[in-house]
Amino acid sequence: MNRDPHRHDLGEFLKARRAELDPAAVGLPDGGSRRVAGLRREEVAVLAAISTDYYARLEQGRIQPSPSVLDSLARVLHLDDDQRAYLYELAAKDEFRPPRRQPRLKAQPQLQRMLDDMAHTPAFVIGPRTEIVAWNAMGAALITDFGKIPEKQRYYIRLLITDPTMRELYADWEGVTRLAIAQMRMHNTNNPGDAQLTALVGELSVRDEQFRQWWGAHNVAVRDTGTKHLRHPVVGDLHLDWNAVTWAADPDLQIIVWTAESGTPTHDSLRMLASWAADPSHSTSDNSARP
Repeated sequence: MNRDPHRHDLGEFLKARRAELDPAAVGLPDGGSRRVAGLRREEVAVLAAISTDYYARLEQGRIQPSPSVLDSLARVLHLDDDQRAYLYELAAKDEFRPPRRQPRLKAQPQLQRMLDDMAHTPAFVIGPRTEIVAWNAMGAALITDFGKIPEKQRYYIRLLITDPTMRELYADWEGVTRLAIAQMRMHNTNNPGDAQLTALVGELSVRDEQFRQWWGAHNVAVRDTGTKHLRHPVVGDLHLDWNAVTWAADPDLQIIVWTAESGTPTHDSLRMLASWAADPSHSTSDNSARP
């Protein structure tokens, strides 16, 4: 009998969270040297008012926790809002069904037209596995010419890990990459056995030790909004706000839109970048190269 991958992920998530906690932070004495970092299983069990055996079976993915136990564990492990939502989403999956083969996501023509009409605003469309399924000229000018990347390799997280120019582009490459990994885990809560995700994670885990460690940390974050500092090779430093807008026709897709406040140096630089991108000698791949 196959073990429910949601329960497995739940157990791994609990282990990762207790490993991060300092005993003093939850009111426990340090108790001298510890073989491993964080709280022991029995300490979590005592604080959550459950038996050690029950908690051990939770981490082993053998049982389904009750809502009251989830509440206690969220409190004991000091989970933030995103982590709490992830915990409850995993725990809600009490029946394992073999994953359906998921086709590669495609952008509808009207979505591409909308992107192309955003002449001064960088934008691209991203799926839950960070697959890039559509973009506009400014999105390509800001990040990279996505059309030159084979579709099967066109994942944002893969670019962050494998493309040296991405490490130069993002002033806080590590922070950006760790956040992207946390978002990918959060946005694939319902796809623990997804073949594309498994292949991507496997490839990057083999290629990059940092990715392997960060993915194994089981951190989660919602892809919603934020600010990033880019060091662009053409227009220099950019301090951009980004927002993720869900495409109602396909909720698995999000449109990432980059903007800057009017009158700021970054706003002026985006106008310069638009002029540069409009020059035929700098043109990026046309729609025929897109998915």
